[in-house]
Amino acid sequence: MEIAEIQKLSDADLKETIQTEKANYHQMLLNHAVAPLQNNSQIKAARRNIARLETILRQRELNK
Repeated sequence: MEIAEIQKLSDADLKETIQTEKANYHQMLLNHAVAPLQNNSQIKAARRNIARLETILRQRELNK
């Protein structure tokens, strides 16, 4: 997701997206432990996407 797309989300949608992305990330790690992924950079990209989402949410909390 792009930063502009993330900033358009409401707080509830942002929290839901974070939970979904974390679940996908953990599933990806489990799948990678069993059989290596074809593209290892997906794990890194997922982790960074979660960090972006959490950063935007934290900025909103601090600005309230």
